[in-house]
Amino acid sequence: MIDAQTLEAPMETATIRKARRWSPGACVWCGDTDAVEVFRNEPRCATCREHETVVDEARKFMGMYGLRPIGGTLQSDDEEEYEHRRAARDARRVLNDIRLAEQPDPALVRKALRPRAAAVVEEHAPSRPSASRASSPRTSASRAASPRTAEPVKTGAVDVSEIQTRALALLDQLSTIDAQLALVAEQSGLAARARRSDLDKQKATILRTLAALEKARLSATSN
Repeated sequence: MIDAQTLEAPMETATIRKARRWSPGACVWCGDTDAVEVFRNEPRCATCREHETVVDEARKFMGMYGLRPIGGTLQSDDEEEYEHRRAARDARRVLNDIRLAEQPDPALVRKALRPRAAAVVEEHAPSRPSASRASSPRTSASRAASPRTAEPVKTGAVDVSEIQTRALALLDQLSTIDAQLALVAEQSGLAARARRSDLDKQKATILRTLAALEKARLSATSN
């Protein structure tokens, strides 16, 4: 059995912590603006997400094997359990050190998230055929005179140019993820493993989306 080590209370956290205030677009926990993304329905920066993931992995490990919950001491039955407990302790210590002295109002946080959510919905919404309807003649004589080849390259609500634009954007994201995977490939530890797992999931999602876009493009051009 590995010797127990009592978790020391952060006595000087209040003096070390910087006096920062939350602003819209920043991390709700520490106020940082580095790579802020929605995590558990809150805007969280890359540092916070990484340490929260480490704590989650340790909590899942303890629950999977029916072990004592994390916190308190590092007393463990084997090396793997000890590593999870130590990593969770270190991650929690960092989170406590960088936490804002005054947490923002949840209502203000939700209000700041609304424009981002609306932008995401608008980006992924299907294109509206209103422009093509407005440009097409309304009289029956004009409809008979205009050939079908003059219409834009569309099949129903599918816009080939929009598919290509989205595919190019996804390919850029894929290149960024591959670069990040290359950086953490040689790193060890629970934090690096959690980061690789997160990047792999993002890559798999992008690949599935690209496959769906390619299928839609082929279907549109074949008709």
